[in-house]
Amino acid sequence: MYKRLSAILFPIATVLLIGALMWGYQENQEKNAILIKAENQYQRAFHNLSFHVDKLHGELGNTLAVHSASSGSQRKGLVNVWRITSEAQNEINQLPLTLLPFNKTEEFLSRISKFSYQAGIRDLTKQPLSDGELKNLKELYKSSSQISKQLQQVQDKVIANRLRWMDVETALANPDSQQDNTIIDGFKTVDKRVGEYPELDWGPSVSSIYNKRSVKKLGGNPVTVQDIKNKAAHFAGAQHTQDIKVTENGKGTEWASYTAKVPGSTKDEALTMDFTRNGGHLINYWSDRHIGAKAVSHESARVSADQFLSSKGYNDLTPVTYDEYDNIGSFTYVRKDGDVLIYPEKITLRVALDNGHVIGMQASDYVYEQQEGKDRKLEKPKLTLQQARKRLNPEYKEQYQRLALIENDRAEKVLTYEFGGAINGSKYRIYLNADNGDEEVVEQIRDGHVKPERSF
Repeated sequence: MYKRLSAILFPIATVLLIGALMWGYQENQEKNAILIKAENQYQRAFHNLSFHVDKLHGELGNTLAVHSASSGSQRKGLVNVWRITSEAQNEINQLPLTLLPFNKTEEFLSRISKFSYQAGIRDLTKQPLSDGELKNLKELYKSSSQISKQLQQVQDKVIANRLRWMDVETALANPDSQQDNTIIDGFKTVDKRVGEYPELDWGPSVSSIYNKRSVKKLGGNPVTVQDIKNKAAHFAGAQHTQDIKVTENGKGTEWASYTAKVPGSTKDEALTMDFTRNGGHLINYWSDRHIGAKAVSHESARVSADQFLSSKGYNDLTPVTYDEYDNIGSFTYVRKDGDVLIYPEKITLRVALDNGHVIGMQASDYVYEQQEGKDRKLEKPKLTLQQARKRLNPEYKEQYQRLALIENDRAEKVLTYEFGGAINGSKYRIYLNADNGDEEVVEQIRDGHVKPERSF
């Protein structure tokens, strides 16, 4: 009997064993193929990075070599610098450097990209490169040479010693492991050297992009926890403050703030609000309650949003965009100064479409921009509406127009004529500079765009 069972089971076990071995071999081959593919991608990105940084150095030199009056060549050089820097940034993002301190180099390349783009897109015949900008280019030329040489040294070691980027990924994940850290040390050296470069004056348009908002820039005195409780209770319509919990965030830093939690009749109805430490300005408000099936129209949701803002003391705001997802309607409002829409000063409201109640508000842009623009004076446009309209494409089907203050690609606040309309089967908003008619921004819009109540 045992012989008969053995005769039956032995072939089956053999087949299973062979099958398991073949499956394991196939899995190992597939794993190796994936690792090889990842390694090849890392190697390609690294060598392309070294190539593009060297190319960046050369293009900066070409831009400096031409005569200061050769605005066409300068502009071409700056556009090439922007393009090459963008390529280098993309290649850095493809490398496993998330756990490696390489932020100084990334920010350095980002600033070069912004600087070259903003200088390259302007009319250099009317606004040539200043002495300060030329000085910057000379410093960047020198710095890019040093970065290029350091990366090439790392590249030579990678090739000579056949180093693998997969080992870098493992070493970063396990810092205590005893592995060759040549690549890691090389990148750390590059980043350290970049941090030692002299600080450049990038100009207000580039620097403003990197100037982080902080409570120090806000007006008003620091508020107390009790002040926040009172503000939260008033905003939520609560009868008392003893159940409101307040947490201080970022104490002792430039981004200190308070978070207040106001309990509701049920856990789902609890409200959370964020306030700035200086002045106690509300910058965030939300409720995490479950949203039911849609039962409220877009028009009804807008009425509810309008009433909410009015009841909370936010006046002179106009809705400009509307989006809808997961039974939540999202409205963006901007402040209106006379006939001018102030786009930087915006508030976003989230309306639950099951009952039309406002369940969220984002007001940080409104708070900070109001503080920054408190002394702003709006000048009258130099162009008339009719003069600006002549700058539009003749095929553009205009639907409305209005004045709007926007922030352009150079981080400048400019007064524009906003023209809404359609061309080639798509809807667009075109912002023309109200002083010279230049196209500041062109953006495609979706059906969620809120039609203005009136035009000029």
